[in-house]
Amino acid sequence: MGELVDKVKGNVNEAIGNVKQKSDNPETQAEGARQEAKGKAQQAKGEVKGALGDDI
Repeated sequence: MGELVDKVKGNVNEAIGNVKQKSDNPETQAEGARQEAKGKAQQAKGEVKGALGDDI
């Protein structure tokens, strides 16, 4: 179950990050880039949990 939660959270963070990066505000763009990176890391965590089991 943890695998799915991490993947969903990762997808949401990536999507929000992508929207923020389209802003005219440089601070918001930087925040969006960080949020997108966080989302990618969450998805990777979900992939590892899926491969090794949820007891990580």
